Amino acid sequence: MGIAASVQDYLTREHVQFSTITHTHTRDSARTAQSASVPGDQLAKCVLLEDDNGYLMAVIPATHKVDLGAVHRELNRELGLATERELAGLFKDCEPGAIPPLGQAYGIDMVVDRSLVDTPDVYFEAGDHRSLIHVSGGDFLKLVADSPQRSISRHV
Repeated sequence: MGIAASVQDYLTREHVQFSTITHTHTRDSARTAQSASVPGDQLAKCVLLEDDNGYLMAVIPATHKVDLGAVHRELNRELGLATERELAGLFKDCEPGAIPPLGQAYGIDMVVDRSLVDTPDVYFEAGDHRSLIHVSGGDFLKLVADSPQRSISRHV
Protein backbone atom coordinates (compact mmCIF):
# COMPACT_ATOMS: atom_id res chain seq x y z
CA MET A 1 0.00 0.00 0.00
CA GLY A 2 2.69 2.54 0.99
CA ILE A 3 1.86 6.20 1.60
CA ALA A 4 -1.85 7.02 1.83
CA ALA A 5 -2.95 9.36 -0.96
CA SER A 6 -4.32 11.94 1.50
CA VAL A 7 -0.98 12.05 3.30
CA GLN A 8 1.05 12.27 0.09
CA ASP A 9 -1.13 15.14 -1.14
CA TYR A 10 -0.90 16.98 2.17
CA LEU A 11 2.89 16.69 2.44
CA THR A 12 3.28 17.87 -1.16
CA ARG A 13 0.88 20.77 -0.67
CA GLU A 14 2.77 21.87 2.47
CA HIS A 15 6.18 21.53 0.73
CA VAL A 16 7.50 19.17 3.39
CA GLN A 17 10.51 17.04 2.58
CA PHE A 18 10.24 13.49 3.86
CA SER A 19 11.69 10.05 3.49
CA THR A 20 10.03 6.68 3.79
CA ILE A 21 11.26 3.84 5.97
CA THR A 22 10.01 0.33 5.32
CA HIS A 23 9.85 -2.27 8.05
CA THR A 24 8.36 -5.66 8.72
CA HIS A 25 4.61 -5.78 9.27
CA THR A 26 3.76 -4.75 12.82
CA ARG A 27 0.55 -4.43 14.80
CA ASP A 28 1.41 -1.71 17.33
CA SER A 29 3.56 1.37 17.55
CA ALA A 30 6.07 -0.04 20.05
CA ARG A 31 6.87 -2.92 17.69
CA THR A 32 6.91 -0.53 14.73
CA ALA A 33 9.58 1.61 16.40
CA GLN A 34 11.64 -1.48 17.17
CA SER A 35 11.24 -2.96 13.68
CA ALA A 36 12.13 0.33 11.97
CA SER A 37 14.99 1.04 14.41
CA VAL A 38 13.62 4.45 15.39
CA PRO A 39 13.30 5.90 18.90
CA GLY A 40 9.82 5.25 20.30
CA ASP A 41 9.64 8.77 21.73
CA GLN A 42 10.08 10.13 18.18
CA LEU A 43 7.39 7.92 16.63
CA ALA A 44 4.17 9.96 16.65
CA LYS A 45 0.97 7.96 16.84
CA CYS A 46 -2.60 9.12 16.92
CA VAL A 47 -5.52 8.18 19.07
CA LEU A 48 -8.86 9.23 17.64
CA LEU A 49 -11.24 10.67 20.20
CA GLU A 50 -14.81 11.91 19.91
CA ASP A 51 -17.53 13.80 21.70
CA ASP A 52 -20.71 15.65 20.72
CA ASN A 53 -18.57 18.29 18.97
CA GLY A 54 -16.95 15.73 16.66
CA TYR A 55 -13.63 13.98 16.32
CA LEU A 56 -10.27 14.98 17.71
CA MET A 57 -6.94 13.37 16.86
CA ALA A 58 -4.62 13.16 19.89
CA VAL A 59 -1.02 12.90 18.66
CA ILE A 60 1.36 11.37 21.19
CA PRO A 61 4.69 9.49 21.20
CA ALA A 62 4.57 5.72 20.73
CA THR A 63 6.05 5.34 24.22
CA HIS A 64 3.03 7.07 25.79
CA LYS A 65 -0.67 6.52 26.42
CA VAL A 66 -3.24 9.27 26.02
CA ASP A 67 -4.48 10.62 29.35
CA LEU A 68 -8.19 11.35 28.83
CA GLY A 69 -8.33 13.27 32.10
CA ALA A 70 -5.52 15.55 30.91
CA VAL A 71 -7.27 16.03 27.55
CA HIS A 72 -10.43 17.05 29.40
CA ARG A 73 -8.55 19.48 31.68
CA GLU A 74 -6.49 20.97 28.84
CA LEU A 75 -9.31 21.33 26.29
CA ASN A 76 -12.43 21.36 28.46
CA ARG A 77 -13.92 18.52 26.41
CA GLU A 78 -15.19 15.14 27.64
CA LEU A 79 -13.81 12.92 24.90
CA GLY A 80 -13.90 9.15 24.56
CA LEU A 81 -12.28 6.73 22.16
CA ALA A 82 -13.73 6.48 18.65
CA THR A 83 -14.72 3.01 17.47
CA GLU A 84 -12.84 0.89 14.93
CA ARG A 85 -15.82 1.20 12.60
CA GLU A 86 -15.64 4.99 12.72
CA LEU A 87 -11.91 4.88 12.03
CA ALA A 88 -12.43 2.78 8.91
CA GLY A 89 -14.95 5.27 7.57
CA LEU A 90 -12.74 8.29 8.20
CA PHE A 91 -9.44 6.89 6.93
CA LYS A 92 -10.47 5.01 3.81
CA ASP A 93 -7.00 5.18 2.24
CA CYS A 94 -5.34 3.63 5.32
CA GLU A 95 -5.11 0.12 6.69
CA PRO A 96 -6.98 -0.32 9.99
CA GLY A 97 -4.76 0.79 12.87
CA ALA A 98 -2.20 2.57 10.67
CA ILE A 99 -3.52 6.10 10.84
CA PRO A 100 -1.09 8.94 10.12
CA PRO A 101 -1.13 11.67 12.79
CA LEU A 102 -2.01 14.39 10.30
CA GLY A 103 -5.52 15.52 11.05
CA GLN A 104 -5.36 18.31 8.47
CA ALA A 105 -4.97 15.72 5.71
CA TYR A 106 -8.38 14.32 6.74
CA GLY A 107 -10.17 17.44 7.96
CA ILE A 108 -9.92 16.43 11.63
CA ASP A 109 -8.86 18.72 14.47
CA MET A 110 -5.79 17.69 16.45
CA VAL A 111 -4.08 18.21 19.76
CA VAL A 112 -0.36 17.41 19.90
CA ASP A 113 1.46 16.23 23.00
CA ARG A 114 4.11 18.74 24.10
CA SER A 115 6.72 16.00 24.32
CA LEU A 116 6.83 15.92 20.50
CA VAL A 117 7.50 19.65 20.15
CA ASP A 118 11.29 19.64 20.62
CA THR A 119 11.94 16.33 18.90
CA PRO A 120 14.70 16.64 16.24
CA ASP A 121 13.11 14.03 13.99
CA VAL A 122 9.57 12.67 13.86
CA TYR A 123 8.38 9.41 12.35
CA PHE A 124 4.78 8.36 11.76
CA GLU A 125 2.62 5.81 10.00
CA ALA A 126 2.30 6.33 6.27
CA GLY A 127 -1.09 4.59 6.13
CA ASP A 128 -0.08 0.95 6.22
CA HIS A 129 1.68 -1.39 8.66
CA ARG A 130 4.94 -1.52 6.69
CA SER A 131 5.90 2.12 6.04
CA LEU A 132 6.88 5.09 8.16
CA ILE A 133 7.35 8.67 7.08
CA HIS A 134 10.32 10.57 8.49
CA VAL A 135 10.29 14.38 8.70
CA SER A 136 12.44 16.87 10.55
CA GLY A 137 11.11 18.12 13.86
CA GLY A 138 10.80 21.58 12.33
CA ASP A 139 8.71 20.28 9.43
CA PHE A 140 6.52 18.31 11.82
CA LEU A 141 5.86 21.50 13.79
CA LYS A 142 4.97 23.21 10.52
CA LEU A 143 2.45 20.43 9.79
CA VAL A 144 0.80 20.74 13.21
CA ALA A 145 1.21 24.51 13.68
CA ASP A 146 -2.55 25.17 13.80
CA SER A 147 -3.11 22.55 16.50
CA PRO A 148 -2.87 23.13 20.25
CA GLN A 149 0.18 21.63 21.93
CA ARG A 150 -0.61 20.34 25.40
CA SER A 151 0.50 17.74 27.94
CA ILE A 152 -2.04 15.02 27.15
CA SER A 153 -0.19 11.74 27.70
CA ARG A 154 1.89 9.77 30.12
CA HIS A 155 4.88 7.54 29.55
CA VAL A 156 4.23 3.80 29.82
